[in-house]
Amino acid sequence: MSTAHRLGLDPIATPDRLLLGPGPSNAHPTVLQALARTPIGHLDPLYIELMGEVQELLRYAWQTDNRLTIPMSGTGSAAMEATLANTVERGDKVMVAVMGYFGLRLVDMAGRYGAEVVTIERPWGEAFSKAEIAEALATHKPTILAMVHAETSTGVCQPMEGIGDLCRQHDCLLLLDTVTSLGGVPLFLDDWKVDLAYSCSQKGLSCPPGLGPFTMGPRAEAKLLARTTKVPNWYLDVSLLNQYWGSDRVYHHTAPVNMNFGMREALRLLAEEGIENAWARHRRNAERLWAGLESLGLALHVPEELRLPTLTTVRIPEGVDGKAFSRHLLDRHGIEVGGGLGALAGKVWRIGLMGYNSTPENVDRLLDLFANELPAFRPSAPVAAAVG
Repeated sequence: MSTAHRLGLDPIATPDRLLLGPGPSNAHPTVLQALARTPIGHLDPLYIELMGEVQELLRYAWQTDNRLTIPMSGTGSAAMEATLANTVERGDKVMVAVMGYFGLRLVDMAGRYGAEVVTIERPWGEAFSKAEIAEALATHKPTILAMVHAETSTGVCQPMEGIGDLCRQHDCLLLLDTVTSLGGVPLFLDDWKVDLAYSCSQKGLSCPPGLGPFTMGPRAEAKLLARTTKVPNWYLDVSLLNQYWGSDRVYHHTAPVNMNFGMREALRLLAEEGIENAWARHRRNAERLWAGLESLGLALHVPEELRLPTLTTVRIPEGVDGKAFSRHLLDRHGIEVGGGLGALAGKVWRIGLMGYNSTPENVDRLLDLFANELPAFRPSAPVAAAVG
């Protein structure tokens, strides 16, 4: 017997980090305690009861009555793929509104399922107007319009007022990425007439990564039922998953029960706070961060009316090695902030204030570090003193 790959390791030991990047964020301690509970079977009556609680609380967080609302056993990208896998048939036209990195991911995924993909685009840091969407729908006549509500790569929050009505007028499904908005930014899926949405567990919900909330409205369900071909992804096939998450409770896969323990507690805490209070808290702390960064002479990438309260993009000053400063914050202070993606790589820092991490104490701690330690990385332009 070979021992070539046998390692003698100490028990796992990870440092405490304050995760103020684009995700994951720190999980709430109560959620971590739930994750550590003894597992139970995924068909245990107690677990089946918990599944129903998770579904109902997800409906509350999204402000929807959608029957088919579940946490996918996978990360947010699995839930993203599920929206397309279940509704796209070969030859369907999918129009993706691209204003950042995750719009491009939707383009890639839709193409893999045989869609005819068309794109409309805005520069990274801007959003689409209702008029632009209306013109594009009339021109391209897509089956599905896919949009990102909270673009994690740019820090832009896409205004949604009236877009669902436009999609209804053009007999088009509206698919919405809410990965960086669920739990932290006002979301009204039913009022906005959103037909499909997905999110993640590790940002505004204060749970570790591993689950992908997914919801499908009646119009999207009708598209699924009218398919002439099988859903090409067995694991993400909602017609099968609904037999497990629906009233039948038919075995589909071994669910990650402990992750759903954590999700249940995360959603319970959100409901206890009240969704409107959580939205207001994220907004207050974001405004505190924005004012502090601007008082230090730093420029924010997105106009205030389009900024996400959960994710702020800060332009890296001329001559500063942004990656070196981020590494300094991590190595010296145990604080993670993100760098830019795609077109913004090397140009911005991405600062997340999501869920459990959205506190004034975290804002002030980070502002103090920018005030006191960034000058060493930009000697020609000292930063102003931090504002109290």
